[in-house]
Amino acid sequence: MGDCRPLGFLIGLPFALVALLLSLVGAVVWVIGSVLSCICPCCICCAGLANLAMALIKLPIKIIRWFTDSIPC
Repeated sequence: MGDCRPLGFLIGLPFALVALLLSLVGAVVWVIGSVLSCICPCCICCAGLANLAMALIKLPIKIIRWFTDSIPC
């Protein structure tokens, strides 16, 4: 059980659920940013907006990994 850290997972779960809601917002922003960048490719800010949205989508996984790495078994 070297990588098993149930306490870190349980403590990080509420934060991951909040981050899951943010990731849903990020998915909507990503879709809008992708459509806008396809319509007007000269608009650089839409690409940056899509990259920010992708970071929001990956947030729940990052939070769970951070909690499980921070708390020992």
